[in-house]
Amino acid sequence: MSNSNKNILRGVILFSYVLVIALVIYGVAAIFSYLNTGADRSTMLHTEVEQIDQYLPQLQWSPLRNEGRPMDTENLKAIEEDYLDAWYVKHVAFMTNSMTGIDDFYTESARENIRNVISINSESNTVIEATTLAHHPTLEFFSEDGQIAVLTDHDVIEFKRIFTGEKLVAEVNEKSTYKVTLLLEDGFWRIRHLVRVKSEPYIPSASTISFNPEEIKGINYYPQATPWNMYGDNFDRTIIAEDFQVISDAQLNSIRVFVPYEDFGKSTVSEEKLDKLIQVLDVADSKGLKVLITLFDFYGDYSVLDWTLTQRHASTIINTLKTHNALLGWDIKNEPDLDFENRGKELVTAWLNKMITLVKSQDPDHPVTIGWSNAESAAILNEQLDFVSFHYYEKVEDLNERYTSLKSKVKNKPVVITEYGMSSYSGIWNPFGNSEEDQAEYHKAMQSIFSENDLPFMSWTLYDFSEIPKEVVGRLPWRQNAQKHFGFINEEGVKKPSFKHISTTEQPPSSHY
Repeated sequence: MSNSNKNILRGVILFSYVLVIALVIYGVAAIFSYLNTGADRSTMLHTEVEQIDQYLPQLQWSPLRNEGRPMDTENLKAIEEDYLDAWYVKHVAFMTNSMTGIDDFYTESARENIRNVISINSESNTVIEATTLAHHPTLEFFSEDGQIAVLTDHDVIEFKRIFTGEKLVAEVNEKSTYKVTLLLEDGFWRIRHLVRVKSEPYIPSASTISFNPEEIKGINYYPQATPWNMYGDNFDRTIIAEDFQVISDAQLNSIRVFVPYEDFGKSTVSEEKLDKLIQVLDVADSKGLKVLITLFDFYGDYSVLDWTLTQRHASTIINTLKTHNALLGWDIKNEPDLDFENRGKELVTAWLNKMITLVKSQDPDHPVTIGWSNAESAAILNEQLDFVSFHYYEKVEDLNERYTSLKSKVKNKPVVITEYGMSSYSGIWNPFGNSEEDQAEYHKAMQSIFSENDLPFMSWTLYDFSEIPKEVVGRLPWRQNAQKHFGFINEEGVKKPSFKHISTTEQPPSSHY
């Protein structure tokens, strides 16, 4: 064998030896790391509970006067986190009829009770979708060794949807009290006993405030350059101030704006986005305009386990803005009836009902409404609302009939049309569409109806837009192009003929503003 071949062979053997040693060292290190992370709940828990993202019901502890050892902040926080996570994994277990994750939050005896319920539900093909929206625990006892905690959880607001097969057989709203014993095991608090000692139907008060919207003469607003991205990197307070001056000069007194749920950070609301929304209200106030804030734009989940997250989102925004002078009121959701087909009318309506209750509890001083997509849906939940609102894009000549029919259903509730309009698009994708003159005649006729019926209104919208996100109307070009031309001002900044009829007070002839 030549020397060169011998050197190649030695090199291969040496490389193989180094590779084997490296793999052995890596394996030992991995085993050592695994053994030293056994108490890390994030790796132990099969359902990967991340409380900040999964489950955030309202929770308020009573003042600490417990027997036994004084409770410190660190231990109380640990008990709270594990206690709420235990509720979450139990909800998941009853929804999936699986014990996954239960071992991490319940002792053996407590697991047996859950296992029995799951067994019965599995045999009867029953599934329970549930959540809790509020907890009010009182710490009764904390043992001297720090291993046992006993608490009473008062006024637990529970919601359940019970299915047999695919059929919804019951919706349950309850207010309950629980006696709870927790044991500290392996560094984590596990539930030993969770016993309901009191329960009653939960019927929130249908309180309404005195509100007369007859003077509302408004418009839906997005900046022309950033529609549906109003609070992004190109947020410009100066442009918004100029636009609000145009609105004010047109004898309008209010605007409707939208808060996109995901864009604002979902359960963890972005402080930057919220500050921009505050600036919008500040500018509106300086121009003498009131603001109707529409929450949960582009939200469409409604899953029961998601409710605590949407509740936290709404609470943050409401408590930040509820004292602002420019605030007109809260629109819970834009056109939620469009989600009935995909998400189910019962689920969407139940979520809306709970959200109305939450908003009123956080801000009892401002009116609450829902922006339904049509007059036929607008009677839903009207007893819980302060005023009824709907959108109208049908024939002008049918409005009186739709309005009269709705008024007969909602009795003495005020009614506002919070969206209406006509596109002036006529082009390759719709050669028989409406002209700008048609649009002007439409708005003239609508204003006549509003005046005759003292009907408050908010039109759609101030501007024509050059781009429409696909999330708004989809990708079809005939829908995209029509949506671009609902404005009273075109892309070049010229007031269209319809601007003359933007309010009940006739405006000067069209011009560049």
